[in-house]
Amino acid sequence: MTIGIAAAILKSMLNYSEIDSILRALVEPTRRQILERLTRGPATVSQLAAPFGMTFAAVLQHLQVLEACGLIRSEKIGRVRTCRIEPGGLAPLADWITERRIPAERHLDRLGQILAEPDPSPRSQSPTKNQEKDEQP
Repeated sequence: MTIGIAAAILKSMLNYSEIDSILRALVEPTRRQILERLTRGPATVSQLAAPFGMTFAAVLQHLQVLEACGLIRSEKIGRVRTCRIEPGGLAPLADWITERRIPAERHLDRLGQILAEPDPSPRSQSPTKNQEKDEQP
């Protein structure tokens, strides 16, 4: 295997690693709810923790996962940590889905065209019983 091929494979694997970390973060309902809240604007950790029946430390762990995979970012000013959505954080996942959706849609479009085409070979029809009776003298 050449170095160029190995580099291409490694680059592809790293891209999947990024996608895998995003998917792992999104599998947890609490993290999805946090992201949903952040779509309305920045929020402090205390504001994000309020609706959940969990410790502040548990919410911080969820935020660390979201930040590690690039979905959110946070900044601390004094004693207050504020979180916000990272623009483009979902872009790698969206790109990956698009790369697979477009070819699949093309295949389905082609299948639809094939199914909509009239049958090119006329099928021989065997006479029905009623037709046979009509033809007899």
